[in-house]
Amino acid sequence: MLDQRDITILDLLQRDSDMPVATIAEAVHLSPSACSRRIADLRRSGYITGSTAHLDRKKLGLPLTLFVIINARHSADWLSRFRETLASIPEVLECHRLTGQADYILKLAVPSIEHYDHVYKKLIDHVEIHDVSAHISMETIKDSRALPLDFVPRGQS
Repeated sequence: MLDQRDITILDLLQRDSDMPVATIAEAVHLSPSACSRRIADLRRSGYITGSTAHLDRKKLGLPLTLFVIINARHSADWLSRFRETLASIPEVLECHRLTGQADYILKLAVPSIEHYDHVYKKLIDHVEIHDVSAHISMETIKDSRALPLDFVPRGQS
């Protein structure tokens, strides 16, 4: 079980994984070495699964975000090919299997609509798709990678 210090450490790190251990230690009222041990324990126990840098998509030439809705015929073989195909397309940032009317939603980062057409053709060359619709994001209203930590089971403080 995590205590309030662990949860605060997780919150600080998910907002800025480059935050110095001394700054985190001060925030949770620990010595830097004790804080460092807690962070190592959180990694070892799987609460922290990695650290990444957030890159500026526009500066990198990927200004468009598209959401692609897919309906497909279902089979184990199809799903295996679909997974392999998506793994080979770096423009696909996320894929979620859905309940409801659509089977899957993909989030893509592309430089242009013309490039999306290239991605679309690669996708349909490798897997049979019943229906595809693409939606262009006109504005990002919220883009948070920080998870809410109000639901973490807590131990003693």
